[in-house]
Amino acid sequence: MKKTKTAVQFVLCIRNEGCDDLDVRKVYQAIPDADAEKEEYVRIIDESGEDYLYPGRYFIAIELPRDAVKALAEPAAQSA
Repeated sequence: MKKTKTAVQFVLCIRNEGCDDLDVRKVYQAIPDADAEKEEYVRIIDESGEDYLYPGRYFIAIELPRDAVKALAEPAAQSA
């Protein structure tokens, strides 16, 4: 059976009421979560690499060029 690669998704934070750990106008990587979506939440990955649920109304989905997706989705390169 072939494994299908899930497209990397990104969202733009447009508000953060009550969520001081979110930065407005920042792009976050989203993880598909059907259960969260049913409750109108989105699962995002923060700077620590952990994922958390936030209200979906705090974000808008965005499409990025392939090079931007690659740069944002890959772990940061370690300095030499």
